[in-house]
Amino acid sequence: MQEHNKGFIYFICLVAAMGGLLFGYDWVVIGGAKPFYEVYFGISESPLLQGVAMTTALVGCLVGAMLAGAAADKYGRKPLLMVAAVLFTVSAIATGLFDDFNLFNIARLVGGVGIGVASALAPMYIAEVSPASIRGRMVSLNQMTIVLGILGAQVVNMLLAKDTSIAENLIWNEEWGWRWMFWAETLPAALFLVMSFFIPESPVFLRMKQAPRGEGKKSEARLSELFTHKYAKVLVLGLIIAVFQQWCGTNVIFNYAQEIFVGAGFDVDGMFINIVITGIANVVFTIVALYTIEKWGRRTLILLGAGGLGLIYLTLGTCYFLGMTGILMVALVVAAISVYAMTLGPVTWTLLAEIFPHRIRGIAMATCTFALWVGCCTLTFSFPSMNAALGSSGTFWIYSAICICAFCFLYRNCPETKGKSLEQLEQELVKEQ
Repeated sequence: MQEHNKGFIYFICLVAAMGGLLFGYDWVVIGGAKPFYEVYFGISESPLLQGVAMTTALVGCLVGAMLAGAAADKYGRKPLLMVAAVLFTVSAIATGLFDDFNLFNIARLVGGVGIGVASALAPMYIAEVSPASIRGRMVSLNQMTIVLGILGAQVVNMLLAKDTSIAENLIWNEEWGWRWMFWAETLPAALFLVMSFFIPESPVFLRMKQAPRGEGKKSEARLSELFTHKYAKVLVLGLIIAVFQQWCGTNVIFNYAQEIFVGAGFDVDGMFINIVITGIANVVFTIVALYTIEKWGRRTLILLGAGGLGLIYLTLGTCYFLGMTGILMVALVVAAISVYAMTLGPVTWTLLAEIFPHRIRGIAMATCTFALWVGCCTLTFSFPSMNAALGSSGTFWIYSAICICAFCFLYRNCPETKGKSLEQLEQELVKEQ
């Protein structure tokens, strides 16, 4: 990378990574708003409607991820990032504006489509514009902005949620507090839209569009081509990595923080403080990942994440089983978040952006991102039922078993991609089929 290009590359990667910032905020903000909008909409006693409100955005994620790949290969990476910015902006305004529960969910669905598009396109775009020597760090920058978005949502929620022991504050929380939690996203969403006008199209996409004229072949891959024997091994690897990032269990801490921390002996106000503590740990160890991903490599980190979380969840489940509460439980939750933040969080997106050949990268990234959000949906839906049927101990023991199984699979099948060009990886990984 030439010296005079460094600043520009960092700039365009940061702009693309703003999609990750909004992804993180939009995904997590609902956890803090949950106790208040449920009272406002009168669904506090309806688990079904509570589940609908929590998962509507996730359904949108599936739609966005499903559409992103083919659209990105046809229209380009840049226009899709701009579409995601528009969706985030509209959703942020509308979610807090509507008084009708159905319209509230439609607004959340729109934001979810934006998440699905951004989660598929941002890491792919960054990988395609970054030199091999810093590609891992640049794609991890996307994860850095995701966790900053998560922390931002957690801090905003804590600041807007007033002391629930005072009646006047409770009325504020239920009438306006949850609305401002969603509205706070409008400013970064609008900034992302403006800045996206100043980034170039991906050079990989531009070469793909020139290919038919220069090589006499089609440049856009179809989904049927992705599911051929040629790409079977790399596709299975990508799908398992994507689903495992969700089914490792860490993300239930963000979506069901109330249940997890109340189960560990904390009240609602203590819950918000502990959520921010986990958010800070998330950011700190993602920063660690920015430096370790190019030194330790992707394979080492993903194995460390699977093995480390397996042990932590085994311990956490045992502590729940023994009835332990208080600071020890917070420490174990923070440890899980920390391990995830420096391993599975950034490494998953980096590997998915690296392992697929140019020709199928758009549709493959969309397919794996779709699988990731299916994993997120099933995780989110299953946690309340698992927690009720098995208790917190049994639930985290299951997550521990999943992590240990994933460790065994990844130990046998996950390659090291550090320091290799996308072209070199394409030759190595497809050649193995």
